[in-house]
Amino acid sequence: MASKDSLSDSNIHYLPGLKLSVPFVNSSVNSVVKRFKKFHGLVSIILSATILNTISVFSQELVLPEYILSIAEELAADDSDPELVGLYIEKLYELIDDPVDINSGDPDELNRLFFLSDFQIKVIADYTSKTGKILSPYEIANLSGFDRETAMMLETFISLKGKAPPYYTRPEWHNNLLTNLTRRTTDNDSLWQGSANKILARYRFSAGGLSGGFTAEKDQGERLLQGTPPMPDMLSAYFSYRGKGILRNVVIGDYSARFGQGTNINTGIRNYISLHSPGYMSSRNEIRPYTSADENSFFRGAGAEFSLGKISLMLICSSNKIDATTAMTPERSEYVESLYTSGLHNTVNSLKKKDVLGDKVFGANILFNNNNFRMGFSLSEEKFTLPFLPDVNDPEKVYRFRGDNNSLYSAYYSTMTGKMLFFGELTLNKAFKHAVIQGITMRPSDRLSVNFLFRDYENGFNALHGKGPGSSQYSQRSLTGNFMLEAVKHVFLTGGCEITEYPWLRYNVSSPSHSMRNEIRMRFTKTENFIAEAVYSNTISTKDEVTVSGVPETDDRITRNFNASLKYSASEKITFRTRVYHKITDSTSDAGTMLVQDMNYSFHRIPLSIWLRFSAFSTESWDSRIYVYENDLLYTFSIPAIYGRGSRNYLMISWKIKKKAELRFKYGIQSKSGDAGKTINTEDFRLQFRLAV
Repeated sequence: MASKDSLSDSNIHYLPGLKLSVPFVNSSVNSVVKRFKKFHGLVSIILSATILNTISVFSQELVLPEYILSIAEELAADDSDPELVGLYIEKLYELIDDPVDINSGDPDELNRLFFLSDFQIKVIADYTSKTGKILSPYEIANLSGFDRETAMMLETFISLKGKAPPYYTRPEWHNNLLTNLTRRTTDNDSLWQGSANKILARYRFSAGGLSGGFTAEKDQGERLLQGTPPMPDMLSAYFSYRGKGILRNVVIGDYSARFGQGTNINTGIRNYISLHSPGYMSSRNEIRPYTSADENSFFRGAGAEFSLGKISLMLICSSNKIDATTAMTPERSEYVESLYTSGLHNTVNSLKKKDVLGDKVFGANILFNNNNFRMGFSLSEEKFTLPFLPDVNDPEKVYRFRGDNNSLYSAYYSTMTGKMLFFGELTLNKAFKHAVIQGITMRPSDRLSVNFLFRDYENGFNALHGKGPGSSQYSQRSLTGNFMLEAVKHVFLTGGCEITEYPWLRYNVSSPSHSMRNEIRMRFTKTENFIAEAVYSNTISTKDEVTVSGVPETDDRITRNFNASLKYSASEKITFRTRVYHKITDSTSDAGTMLVQDMNYSFHRIPLSIWLRFSAFSTESWDSRIYVYENDLLYTFSIPAIYGRGSRNYLMISWKIKKKAELRFKYGIQSKSGDAGKTINTEDFRLQFRLAV
């Protein structure tokens, strides 16, 4: 990280308010142009081949709605769960590939819209059963609990045409193959065991109710094949069946599961609490094939769902090996110091942590569903091959999980009366340490929705495969509230506040502490082609002051964010986005600013789409870093932490071949000022091929 002094030069004239030198920007632009010229031949070949495959009409490029991108940027800034944003983006792309049948009336099908609340899911199910099929997204906007903005957001992820039943006699086979290749010019470490290329391959097939597939990945610095027999570092596979009888769903191989609010079992996406979300993600019950590239957060074995009338039963059984850091006691007994969750095995030391801990899990969930009232009970038993022995001399780790087995028992409910939805969950472990969730969603009028959520994770409560709302490895008590108001036609106001108390020590805080988040957001959406938004948010968190000796005192640190964005579509084929980000950290008086200009163009007569971005940034330290979403390869996310001073630009091309295949290429370059005024260029090359037949 460059120091403040190394980023200053009294002889350079800066852009007002940005502290970014004009000569540096020009140098960065010239650098980009030179590098793009290297690919002139490749671009020419692609364009020539595209012209030969010209078709008169091609489907419009699917893009994630602005509302969804805002949540993704929030997730990236949440340091407590770095894998969360990846799972979030993957689930969104799964919905794009396999849209939800909004007219099915099936709760399991509708629950795949994981960003909707139980209130909204219930409203859709009741409407289609009483009124009939929904024919247009505009019809959803008139339902209780919805508005035009939410309805337009749903359009990307739903189907109004319905689906054929998964059990017809002669199923049609579908195959989907996706491969990625990624390389950065700065990826070069002498300790790495393999090449700097990151490679991903994902295949899946479906035929009626049957489906299966595999995922293989090699991270930067890992060997392509290793072990006996030689295999990719990460290899995951599954087979599944979905039906309409007593056996509703069964998955054999690798899968994820969730019961209720997820405080007991949840290996999928955590219930992130967004202050501008129209509702909280309530209880979900699901067993789904595992298709992510996270190497530790999944079950390996079998899971099944049975349904009889108003009662459903889920069973899971898993025996997996996960990564961990181990050590020896004075008696030469091996134990676990901590779990190793990065998934990187590119050095000798990281390879020693791979698959060293055996993890066996059994779980069961029973749910009673009676129209407006649902109640469920869950239990899970987990057994490890090595005991966990946290360092008791470290006060922060006093309440960490200890031993070689863990048992959890849960009860949860949700009920809707009028325009109010109540939901909650209680989970206990063997020591009667608890996790409590209680929430309420209200719809006082068609233009206003209000939500509250209380959570309490007690010291000593540990759920190694659980991810409840807002949960982390630290105990906490929290109250969150938010609202969404259509103030006038086309103008939406959303806001919220979250207050959290931490009754014990945590990272960088040596005493009980607290935090508070606030946000207010205004959005103007007169048409689908014009969206303007302004956001102000601040976070107050307790941190230790830097001291030479003795017990450090704590201090409240305030971070303020001001963001504005403008999206304009001149036609269905071209879209412009302009964004401004400004961040201030009061504790260190650091500030960061970033200007972003995007353009997306889809050709009319050729199946080609291009994305262009130019951005300039200036932040004084890591504390004032900025997270900005970037368009990327399918099933891949890119929300880097931007800090320092420089520019970040990219070009991405998508070529769709006969509606059966797609080739994507992305070239990005970040130019950043380093020590002694030296410019450091980091190039990023990404290539993806996708085939769907």
